[in-house]
Amino acid sequence: MQLADKLNRSASLDGYVELVSSLGRDPYRYLKKVGLSARLLDNPETLIPSRTVRELLEITAQDTGVEDFALQLAARRASSNLGPISLVLNAEPTPRIALDTLCRYLRLLSATLVTQVEDVGSTVVIREQLLPIPGLGTRQAIELAVAVMFRILRELIGPHWRPQQVCFTHRPPGNLLPFRQFFGRLPAYNQSFNGLVCASSDLHMQRVTDNPSASRFARDFLDSALQRNGEGVRTSCRKMIMALLPGGRCTAEQLASLLNINRRTLHRHLRVEGLTFSLLLDQVRLELASKHLKESDLPVGEIAALLGFSSNSSFSHWFRATVGCSVSEWRRKALLVSN
Repeated sequence: MQLADKLNRSASLDGYVELVSSLGRDPYRYLKKVGLSARLLDNPETLIPSRTVRELLEITAQDTGVEDFALQLAARRASSNLGPISLVLNAEPTPRIALDTLCRYLRLLSATLVTQVEDVGSTVVIREQLLPIPGLGTRQAIELAVAVMFRILRELIGPHWRPQQVCFTHRPPGNLLPFRQFFGRLPAYNQSFNGLVCASSDLHMQRVTDNPSASRFARDFLDSALQRNGEGVRTSCRKMIMALLPGGRCTAEQLASLLNINRRTLHRHLRVEGLTFSLLLDQVRLELASKHLKESDLPVGEIAALLGFSSNSSFSHWFRATVGCSVSEWRRKALLVSN
């Protein structure tokens, strides 16, 4: 299955019809425009293409002129939208353990969302990335992912909780007020990652858990679903490459180690899909470079570091050899098209 054909639960669009209707627009017209039947939204477990979800969010926000569309959609969510996963989360003794559990079952919710949790001193950094789909913007989809994570943590920790930082890699919106009101603080834009920075002490608070019997049944069901829903080598490798690139240590050896296979086995699996490690690495780098250059104002040097290049010059040389023009020329053309 190609990346563009990866699937999400239709629950990712819970509240969409009601929200668009409240804005005085016809939600069914937008659904039809992206080729999505409204009937598919009736069952939250129905799987729909990730490409369609992203395209729907972007065209709806653009056509309605509602920059915070994803936040308004997230505001209609509760952890119960996660289905059986919500039962398991509510039975965990701390928000941090619940967060780790959510990461374990994440690919049952979305095949293209990558969430990393890292302890940094007295803080916990939650990074969220979307595997790029050529030709599609990610702004609304990533804002929805971060906003939903914020809502989940607020349910787990308490109704007045707020993160220390909210970060997005893209440019700021024209009106910052809705974003400040939603998160309880002003997000930072043109950052090196999308996600939340939280106080570690908040995530290690003891919780009052409920319904352990239902949780055990739900966990068994989810573990069985994970076994049936194994990821292909291409998708697993793309997710690992995205996670490794900012650290500048993305090698075939490192990737194979994280996948618990040797390098020769990795190359054999990739060869079956018509790929080499170098080709896949270049594909992911080009998709991420295009996204950063088009959607953010990050300096070229910072983009180079995020893509694992040791210097600005090595990134610029690679980009020209791959695309056929300079970084600045490509960015200028992309901005003209988007405007």
